[in-house]
Amino acid sequence: MLEHIFPGLKRWAEGLVQDYGYLALFILSFTESIAQPVPPYPFIVSAPLFNLSPYTAGLVAFLGNLMGAVVAYYLAKLLGDTFVRKLFGERLYLKGESLFNRYGFFAVLVGEPYKLVCWLAGLFHMPLWSFLVASLIARALRIGVFVLFGDVLKRFLA
Repeated sequence: MLEHIFPGLKRWAEGLVQDYGYLALFILSFTESIAQPVPPYPFIVSAPLFNLSPYTAGLVAFLGNLMGAVVAYYLAKLLGDTFVRKLFGERLYLKGESLFNRYGFFAVLVGEPYKLVCWLAGLFHMPLWSFLVASLIARALRIGVFVLFGDVLKRFLA
């Protein structure tokens, strides 16, 4: 079902970024860390096509991702195991649980989808500071790569 919805969401997100720029990118990044499926990365790379700086787009996406991650972390603590299982489905939940229980901090560094990692960190009572340090490192590296690609595109278009 998601396959049928995703193209529409993608078009909606593109229009949002076109109309609202960095604010839209922040909202997409924030909500992507919680539940929505449209990642900010294509918008960071294509920032020059939207008349945005890839560096500012990366910073905005980074801050949005981290703020959304904290919300997902606390929502998991509040809403509990049953809700998280329903949100992600049993198969993805069990796969994430196995990865998270085995690797903890490192699961946050390399785990995807990031939204699942955020929920599991809260659900399995990972210390917030540890979750934030791992998230800072992981998101900075991941988003940084897309910023560099966006910078290459900007130079190519100039």
